[in-house]
Parts: sequence; C-alpha cells; structure tokens
Amino acid sequence: MQILYMHENMNGKLPLRRSLREDAVDLVEHCAGWNSRIAARRITVFLERELASSGLSVAQLGLMAAIAAAADDTLGALALHTGLDPSTLSRNLRTLEGEGLVEIATVETDLRRRVVWLTETGARRLAAAMPLWRAAQAKLSETLSPEAVRQIARDTERLVRD
Repeated sequence: MQILYMHENMNGKLPLRRSLREDAVDLVEHCAGWNSRIAARRITVFLERELASSGLSVAQLGLMAAIAAAADDTLGALALHTGLDPSTLSRNLRTLEGEGLVEIATVETDLRRRVVWLTETGARRLAAAMPLWRAAQAKLSETLSPEAVRQIARDTERLVRD
C-alpha cells in the first residue's frame, strides 16, 4: 500500500494529493545533487579502470596534478582550489606522503602554515600516468564534453562561496 501525503498548492488553494512515490520519482529524475553524484561515481569507476596500471587512484592523480599546477603551495590554497576540507586534504596528503610522492613542510617564517610539493618520485609517477589519463580523457570525451563538465564546476563554485 502506498502512503499518500499532502502538499500545499503554490497558490494556496486546495491541497494537491501526491504519493511519496511520485515525489521520489521526481527527485530521482530531476535532483541535480543526486544525479551529479551518480555521474561522478560512474566517471570515477571508468577512470579508475583506465588508470589502474598507473598505481594511482583518480583522487590521487587529481590531487598530485593540483599540487604540480598550483601557483601557491600552501595547504590552505590547495584546500580552496580542490574544494576539499582541511581534514580530508590532510588525510589524502598523508597517504601520498607515506608513499613518498609528496613532501609536506612547515613554513619557517610562519609555523602555522604548511606547504606541499611533489617529490622527484611523485613527479615521475604523475608524468608516467599522464598518457593513461590522456587516453582515458579521450574515451570519456566521446560521451561527455570536458568543457561542459568544467563549466558545471565553474558555475557551481558560487554555491559554496555564497
């Protein structure tokens, strides 16, 4: 038996009767949050499979690339750029540090600030993974435009700033 519940009609007139199932179907089909999570999982599964031989996960590869590309090597700047909260960033960096791929140090002039950079080993691993990433990106772009994905990332940035 399906549970029925009431919605207020937008114009304040008689309430509409909708089932929970109807609302759930509407959410599953139209919720940007839900559908973006599904898409992200599917893209991640695809990329993990394509990059498996590099020994790096998609998250590790992306984080290492963000470190290599960063103009500001502080952890605070990296957290802002990647959208990771500081504890998640630190946990991911500790894993990379444990594998000898990054080095984390305290800024001598300001002991509250820490910086991160790729080690020689990290730079070599990132460089070796790039051909795999390019091939995976080419396959992915047959289905999904990289420009569209980047535009979504840019457009949604203000949602976390406001």
